[in-house]
Parts: sequence; C-alpha cells; structure tokens
Amino acid sequence: MTSVLVTGASGFAGSHLVDLLTSAGVPVVGWRRRDVDLVDGPAVARALADVRPATVFHCAGSAHVAQSWADPRETLATNVLGTHHLLDGLRKTGVSARVLIPGSSYVYRQSDHALSEDAEIGPASPYALGKLAQEMLGARSVAEDGQQVFITRSFNHIGPRQDPSFAASAFARQIALIEKGGIAPVIEVGNLDAMRDLTDVRDTVRAYQAIVERGRPGIPYNVCSGSAVRIGDLLNELVKLSRVPVEIRIDPARYRPNDIPLLLGNPARLKKDTGWEPAIPLAQTLADLLGYWRTEG
Repeated sequence: MTSVLVTGASGFAGSHLVDLLTSAGVPVVGWRRRDVDLVDGPAVARALADVRPATVFHCAGSAHVAQSWADPRETLATNVLGTHHLLDGLRKTGVSARVLIPGSSYVYRQSDHALSEDAEIGPASPYALGKLAQEMLGARSVAEDGQQVFITRSFNHIGPRQDPSFAASAFARQIALIEKGGIAPVIEVGNLDAMRDLTDVRDTVRAYQAIVERGRPGIPYNVCSGSAVRIGDLLNELVKLSRVPVEIRIDPARYRPNDIPLLLGNPARLKKDTGWEPAIPLAQTLADLLGYWRTEG
C-alpha cells in the first residue's frame, strides 16, 4: 500500500492529522525535525527517494506571527526554503505525489468583513510573507512541473496540544494551573475585543484530507468556520469551565498596537468543492483543550 508522508508530524496540526489518517488505516510516515531537516535540500531529496509517498501533507514550519519578528531568518528559512526543498526533491526524484501546503489567513490584507479567496493580499509580518511565498512555490510547481499541489489559507485553529504561546491554549493552561494551586487565581490579559474565526484543529485536518482528495490543485482554499468569536467571550467560556474561581484582570501593557481587530473567513469554496463542514462545536473544543492541560500540567 502506498504511504502518506506528514512533515511536522509531532506538531499541533501534524499530530492530529496523523491521528486522523492512522485511525482510518492509512499507512503514515511522519517526519520530525530530528528525522529530516527540511532546510537541508540533499537530505530531503534522499529521504523522499526512500519513502516515495503518494501523498504529502507539509505541516512542518514555524507557526507563530509574533515569534517571526524575533527571528525572521529562521521563520523564512523553515517555511520558504523547507517548502522549496520538498517540492524540488519530489521533482528531482521523480516522485509523483499529491501535496498539500497549509498556508495562512495572515496573507490577507486587514479587512472589516469576511474574506474570500479573491480578497486583497497584504502580508504584514515575516510569518505571513513566508506563507505567501509558500503559496507561490506551490502554484509554480503546478504550472511548470504539473505537480498536484493543493494550497490552504487556514484561519485560527485551536484544540488539544496547541502551544501555550497561543491565546486559547494559554488561557486553558493557566486555568488548569490555578485549579492545581500552582499559580494565583488571576489571568492577566490585554485586548479582549479582537474577533477571530476559530475552527477545531480536528476539523481543520479533516479539511486538509478533503482538499487533497477532492480539491483543485493550485488554488487557495480558506479553511475556516465562517463565524468570528470575540477573544473575551472565548476566555469567559473557559473560565465557566473552571473548577475554582478565576479573576480576569486587564493589563494595558499587554495590548499589541498591531493587533488585527477582525480576522474572518468565507469557507464557501471549500464547502462547494469538497463537501467539508466543521463538525465540532466550540464548547466541545474548549472543554477538550482545558482537559488536555489538566492532564499535561
């Protein structure tokens, strides 16, 4: 049976994708950074020649907008060079694979309405710039090499295993620590008025699978719920799940001047082409996220 390759298999989305595929009996090869360094082009080509996958989900990469400002070189090398080496390695080794490149909604210019795939592009961070470059590499491979490359513009996805540098996971981890008496029963926050389109990571990876199976190569797909949630409401729902009282305290020093007020997507193209619909309600996502941190500590 032909195999599926998942890069970034130990990461947030990658690990959930591996779970989804293996639960369906799909043979999966997972690459982690210690296995194959995607910045090393010859190493990538050798590894691809060994695996010869039928499908590649390229989930490896730097995923944090704020951290991309701290180390733009690392972000661009991992996301852009890594993607180039993967696509180039497939071409050089003669491996014909269906490849999914998960991109980001942060390639869009800031807007006050729901964004469709034809909305104006305007990356405003090294992370977003790298994600746009990934898209361009994928589109070039389709046009010049005839490779079957599928592209997403994924909006915020949350759920168990997410790094606590992201807001929802940070809130849930703090509540779990408060419940254990590990920290004071106070969560200090910045701007809670930002609105975000949130999808459970398990629904997100189902979308990735659907796009590879039924999507069209070379065009972007928004992976999103189509509705926006206020971050303050998200926090309030998590606090309601707490087993002990928790105080929310606003700290003006935590406000970020470049925080986007609204990031909302239109998933119509994805739904039309693949039939995908989000299945997990936000309440279940938040309960599972908090449950994860209660176990992990």
